[in-house]
Amino acid sequence: MQLGIFAKTFPGTDPRQVLSAVRNSGFATTQFNLACVGLPSMPDAVAPETITTIRAAAEVAGVSLAALSGTYNMAHPDKFVRERGLKQLGVVIETAAALQIPLVTLCTGSRHAQDQWMYHPDNALPSAWADMAAEMEKALELAERHDIDLGIEPEQANIVTSAADAVRLIGEMGSRRLRIVLDPANLFEQATPAEVSDIVAKAIDISAGYVTMAHAKDRYADGRFATAGQGIVDFPAFIDGLRATGFSGAFVTHGLTAKEAPAVARFLSDLIR
Repeated sequence: MQLGIFAKTFPGTDPRQVLSAVRNSGFATTQFNLACVGLPSMPDAVAPETITTIRAAAEVAGVSLAALSGTYNMAHPDKFVRERGLKQLGVVIETAAALQIPLVTLCTGSRHAQDQWMYHPDNALPSAWADMAAEMEKALELAERHDIDLGIEPEQANIVTSAADAVRLIGEMGSRRLRIVLDPANLFEQATPAEVSDIVAKAIDISAGYVTMAHAKDRYADGRFATAGQGIVDFPAFIDGLRATGFSGAFVTHGLTAKEAPAVARFLSDLIR
Protein backbone atom coordinates (compact mmCIF):
# COMPACT_ATOMS: atom_id res chain seq x y z
CA MET A 1 0.00 0.00 0.00
CA GLN A 2 1.09 3.56 -0.69
CA LEU A 3 0.31 6.09 2.03
CA GLY A 4 -1.48 9.25 0.92
CA ILE A 5 -3.48 12.25 2.07
CA PHE A 6 -6.01 14.68 0.61
CA ALA A 7 -4.02 17.54 -0.91
CA LYS A 8 -6.70 19.94 0.38
CA THR A 9 -5.52 19.18 3.91
CA PHE A 10 -2.81 21.76 3.29
CA PRO A 11 -3.64 25.44 2.68
CA GLY A 12 -2.65 27.35 -0.41
CA THR A 13 -3.24 27.53 -4.14
CA ASP A 14 0.36 26.94 -5.25
CA PRO A 15 0.65 23.23 -6.06
CA ARG A 16 4.39 23.32 -5.42
CA GLN A 17 3.74 24.46 -1.86
CA VAL A 18 0.84 22.07 -1.33
CA LEU A 19 2.58 18.97 -2.70
CA SER A 20 5.79 19.77 -0.85
CA ALA A 21 3.74 19.85 2.35
CA VAL A 22 2.32 16.43 1.42
CA ARG A 23 5.81 14.99 1.06
CA ASN A 24 7.27 16.78 4.10
CA SER A 25 4.44 15.42 6.26
CA GLY A 26 5.40 11.85 5.38
CA PHE A 27 3.08 10.93 2.48
CA ALA A 28 4.08 9.49 -0.88
CA THR A 29 0.85 10.05 -2.80
CA THR A 30 -2.19 12.29 -2.74
CA GLN A 31 -5.80 12.62 -3.77
CA PHE A 32 -5.60 15.93 -5.59
CA ASN A 33 -8.21 18.64 -5.82
CA LEU A 34 -8.22 21.49 -8.33
CA ALA A 35 -8.89 23.88 -5.45
CA CYS A 36 -5.17 23.45 -4.75
CA VAL A 37 -4.45 25.53 -7.86
CA GLY A 38 -7.05 28.18 -7.10
CA LEU A 39 -9.81 26.70 -9.25
CA PRO A 40 -13.21 25.40 -8.19
CA SER A 41 -13.06 21.69 -7.39
CA MET A 42 -15.43 21.25 -10.33
CA PRO A 43 -14.33 23.88 -12.87
CA ASP A 44 -15.78 24.77 -16.25
CA ALA A 45 -12.29 24.73 -17.80
CA VAL A 46 -8.66 24.02 -16.92
CA ALA A 47 -5.96 25.88 -18.83
CA PRO A 48 -3.09 23.86 -20.37
CA GLU A 49 -0.56 25.89 -18.36
CA THR A 50 -2.34 24.85 -15.14
CA ILE A 51 -1.89 21.19 -16.06
CA THR A 52 1.79 21.84 -16.78
CA THR A 53 2.17 23.53 -13.40
CA ILE A 54 0.55 20.63 -11.51
CA ARG A 55 2.67 18.07 -13.35
CA ALA A 56 5.89 19.95 -12.59
CA ALA A 57 4.93 20.42 -8.92
CA ALA A 58 4.31 16.68 -8.47
CA GLU A 59 7.64 15.81 -10.09
CA VAL A 60 9.59 18.28 -7.95
CA ALA A 61 7.88 17.17 -4.74
CA GLY A 62 8.25 13.49 -5.59
CA VAL A 63 4.57 12.87 -4.87
CA SER A 64 2.36 10.73 -7.08
CA LEU A 65 -1.20 11.78 -7.90
CA ALA A 66 -3.38 8.79 -7.05
CA ALA A 67 -6.76 10.38 -7.72
CA LEU A 68 -8.50 13.61 -8.66
CA SER A 69 -11.72 14.76 -7.00
CA GLY A 70 -14.71 14.96 -9.35
CA THR A 71 -17.57 15.04 -6.86
CA TYR A 72 -20.90 16.57 -7.79
CA ASN A 73 -24.44 15.70 -6.70
CA MET A 74 -25.35 12.85 -9.05
CA ALA A 75 -28.82 12.60 -7.44
CA HIS A 76 -29.66 16.30 -7.17
CA PRO A 77 -33.44 16.79 -7.52
CA ASP A 78 -32.89 19.39 -10.28
CA LYS A 79 -31.82 17.74 -13.54
CA PHE A 80 -30.23 20.99 -14.74
CA VAL A 81 -27.90 20.96 -11.72
CA ARG A 82 -26.99 17.36 -12.57
CA GLU A 83 -26.35 18.30 -16.20
CA ARG A 84 -23.96 21.09 -15.21
CA GLY A 85 -22.17 18.76 -12.81
CA LEU A 86 -21.71 16.20 -15.56
CA LYS A 87 -20.17 18.80 -17.88
CA GLN A 88 -17.75 19.81 -15.14
CA LEU A 89 -16.96 16.16 -14.49
CA GLY A 90 -15.98 15.90 -18.14
CA VAL A 91 -13.43 18.67 -17.56
CA VAL A 92 -12.07 16.89 -14.48
CA ILE A 93 -11.77 13.58 -16.35
CA GLU A 94 -9.94 15.27 -19.22
CA THR A 95 -7.59 16.90 -16.69
CA ALA A 96 -6.94 13.57 -14.97
CA ALA A 97 -6.10 12.00 -18.32
CA ALA A 98 -3.71 14.84 -19.18
CA LEU A 99 -1.96 14.38 -15.83
CA GLN A 100 -2.00 10.57 -16.07
CA ILE A 101 -4.05 10.36 -12.87
CA PRO A 102 -5.76 6.95 -13.05
CA LEU A 103 -8.79 7.61 -10.86
CA VAL A 104 -11.48 10.29 -10.51
CA THR A 105 -13.53 10.10 -7.32
CA LEU A 106 -17.28 10.69 -7.35
CA CYS A 107 -20.20 11.37 -5.01
CA THR A 108 -23.30 9.27 -5.66
CA GLY A 109 -25.26 12.18 -4.25
CA SER A 110 -28.30 13.01 -2.19
CA ARG A 111 -31.77 14.40 -2.79
CA HIS A 112 -30.73 17.20 -0.44
CA ALA A 113 -30.70 20.22 -2.74
CA GLN A 114 -28.16 22.28 -0.79
CA ASP A 115 -25.57 19.71 0.27
CA GLN A 116 -24.56 16.54 -1.57
CA TRP A 117 -23.18 15.09 1.67
CA MET A 118 -26.42 15.55 3.67
CA TYR A 119 -29.03 12.82 4.15
CA HIS A 120 -32.50 13.23 2.69
CA PRO A 121 -35.40 10.78 3.22
CA ASP A 122 -35.98 10.61 -0.54
CA ASN A 123 -32.54 9.04 -1.01
CA ALA A 124 -34.10 5.62 -0.55
CA LEU A 125 -36.67 6.08 -3.32
CA PRO A 126 -36.18 4.09 -6.54
CA SER A 127 -36.33 7.37 -8.49
CA ALA A 128 -33.25 8.68 -6.66
CA TRP A 129 -31.29 5.54 -7.54
CA ALA A 130 -32.50 5.78 -11.15
CA ASP A 131 -31.37 9.41 -11.53
CA MET A 132 -27.98 8.63 -10.01
CA ALA A 133 -27.54 5.55 -12.19
CA ALA A 134 -28.39 7.54 -15.32
CA GLU A 135 -25.68 10.05 -14.39
CA MET A 136 -23.24 7.22 -13.74
CA GLU A 137 -23.82 5.75 -17.18
CA LYS A 138 -22.94 9.09 -18.77
CA ALA A 139 -19.92 9.51 -16.50
CA LEU A 140 -18.65 6.07 -17.44
CA GLU A 141 -18.89 6.95 -21.13
CA LEU A 142 -16.58 9.90 -20.46
CA ALA A 143 -14.25 7.76 -18.37
CA GLU A 144 -14.01 5.07 -21.03
CA ARG A 145 -13.20 7.66 -23.67
CA HIS A 146 -10.24 8.94 -21.62
CA ASP A 147 -9.05 5.63 -20.10
CA ILE A 148 -9.88 6.73 -16.54
CA ASP A 149 -11.45 4.76 -13.68
CA LEU A 150 -14.22 6.21 -11.49
CA GLY A 151 -14.35 5.60 -7.75
CA ILE A 152 -17.58 5.59 -5.72
CA GLU A 153 -17.51 5.74 -1.95
CA PRO A 154 -20.31 4.25 0.19
CA GLU A 155 -21.59 7.05 2.44
CA GLN A 156 -24.46 6.95 4.93
CA ALA A 157 -25.97 10.20 3.61
CA ASN A 158 -25.70 9.30 -0.09
CA ILE A 159 -27.60 7.05 -2.46
CA VAL A 160 -24.91 4.37 -2.27
CA THR A 161 -24.78 3.78 1.48
CA SER A 162 -22.97 0.46 1.72
CA ALA A 163 -20.51 -1.89 0.04
CA ALA A 164 -23.50 -3.97 -1.08
CA ASP A 165 -25.03 -0.89 -2.78
CA ALA A 166 -21.71 -0.17 -4.50
CA VAL A 167 -21.36 -3.72 -5.80
CA ARG A 168 -24.98 -3.62 -6.97
CA LEU A 169 -24.30 -0.43 -8.93
CA ILE A 170 -21.15 -1.87 -10.48
CA GLY A 171 -23.16 -4.89 -11.58
CA GLU A 172 -25.88 -2.70 -13.10
CA MET A 173 -23.36 -0.54 -14.95
CA GLY A 174 -21.42 -3.55 -16.26
CA SER A 175 -18.23 -1.50 -16.54
CA ARG A 176 -14.74 -2.36 -15.37
CA ARG A 177 -14.18 1.40 -15.03
CA LEU A 178 -16.40 1.68 -11.94
CA ARG A 179 -14.53 0.93 -8.71
CA ILE A 180 -14.96 1.37 -4.95
CA VAL A 181 -13.25 3.78 -2.57
CA LEU A 182 -13.67 2.21 0.87
CA ASP A 183 -13.68 4.42 3.96
CA PRO A 184 -14.48 2.51 7.17
CA ALA A 185 -15.76 5.62 8.96
CA ASN A 186 -18.44 6.13 6.30
CA LEU A 187 -19.92 2.65 6.76
CA PHE A 188 -21.65 3.46 10.06
CA GLU A 189 -22.87 6.32 12.21
CA GLN A 190 -23.36 5.56 15.91
CA ALA A 191 -22.03 2.12 16.87
CA THR A 192 -19.98 0.19 19.39
CA PRO A 193 -16.44 -0.93 18.56
CA ALA A 194 -17.65 -4.52 18.19
CA GLU A 195 -20.43 -3.46 15.81
CA VAL A 196 -17.97 -1.40 13.77
CA SER A 197 -15.56 -4.32 13.46
CA ASP A 198 -18.38 -6.51 12.14
CA ILE A 199 -19.65 -3.85 9.70
CA VAL A 200 -16.18 -3.13 8.31
CA ALA A 201 -15.23 -6.80 8.00
CA LYS A 202 -18.42 -7.55 6.06
CA ALA A 203 -17.84 -4.54 3.79
CA ILE A 204 -14.32 -5.71 2.98
CA ASP A 205 -15.64 -9.17 2.15
CA ILE A 206 -18.47 -7.86 -0.05
CA SER A 207 -16.27 -5.39 -1.93
CA ALA A 208 -13.29 -7.72 -2.41
CA GLY A 209 -11.81 -7.27 -5.86
CA TYR A 210 -13.58 -3.96 -6.47
CA VAL A 211 -11.66 -1.65 -4.12
CA THR A 212 -9.28 0.69 -5.92
CA MET A 213 -8.49 3.02 -3.01
CA ALA A 214 -8.97 3.00 0.75
CA HIS A 215 -9.56 6.03 2.92
CA ALA A 216 -8.35 6.44 6.49
CA LYS A 217 -10.85 8.52 8.42
CA ASP A 218 -12.10 7.67 11.91
CA ARG A 219 -15.28 8.09 13.91
CA TYR A 220 -16.24 8.31 17.56
CA ALA A 221 -18.94 6.05 18.97
CA ASP A 222 -21.37 9.00 19.12
CA GLY A 223 -21.14 9.52 15.37
CA ARG A 224 -18.71 12.44 15.20
CA PHE A 225 -15.86 12.06 12.71
CA ALA A 226 -12.34 11.81 14.08
CA THR A 227 -8.74 11.87 12.93
CA ALA A 228 -7.43 8.41 12.05
CA GLY A 229 -6.36 6.58 15.20
CA GLN A 230 -8.49 8.61 17.59
CA GLY A 231 -11.88 6.91 17.15
CA ILE A 232 -13.27 3.40 17.22
CA VAL A 233 -12.19 2.11 13.79
CA ASP A 234 -9.79 -0.82 14.19
CA PHE A 235 -7.22 0.23 11.59
CA PRO A 236 -4.91 -2.79 12.01
CA ALA A 237 -7.86 -5.08 11.28
CA PHE A 238 -9.01 -2.86 8.39
CA ILE A 239 -5.56 -2.97 6.78
CA ASP A 240 -5.15 -6.71 7.36
CA GLY A 241 -8.60 -7.32 5.89
CA LEU A 242 -7.81 -5.31 2.77
CA ARG A 243 -4.48 -7.08 2.34
CA ALA A 244 -6.20 -10.46 2.57
CA THR A 245 -8.30 -9.52 -0.48
CA GLY A 246 -5.18 -8.60 -2.46
CA PHE A 247 -5.60 -4.84 -2.18
CA SER A 248 -2.33 -2.94 -2.61
CA GLY A 249 -3.49 0.50 -3.74
CA ALA A 250 -3.34 3.98 -2.22
CA PHE A 251 -4.35 4.32 1.43
CA VAL A 252 -5.40 7.96 1.75
CA THR A 253 -6.21 9.82 4.95
CA HIS A 254 -8.40 12.91 5.29
CA GLY A 255 -10.56 14.70 7.82
CA LEU A 256 -7.54 16.04 9.71
CA THR A 257 -5.61 19.28 10.03
CA ALA A 258 -2.27 20.02 8.42
CA LYS A 259 -0.76 20.16 11.91
CA GLU A 260 -1.98 16.61 12.63
CA ALA A 261 -0.70 15.18 9.35
CA PRO A 262 2.86 14.14 10.36
CA ALA A 263 1.64 12.19 13.41
CA VAL A 264 -1.06 10.45 11.36
CA ALA A 265 1.54 9.58 8.71
CA ARG A 266 3.69 7.92 11.37
CA PHE A 267 0.70 6.06 12.84
CA LEU A 268 -0.48 4.71 9.49
CA SER A 269 3.03 4.01 8.17
CA ASP A 270 3.69 1.72 11.10
CA LEU A 271 0.51 -0.21 10.28
CA ILE A 272 1.02 -0.65 6.53
CA ARG A 273 4.77 -1.27 6.70
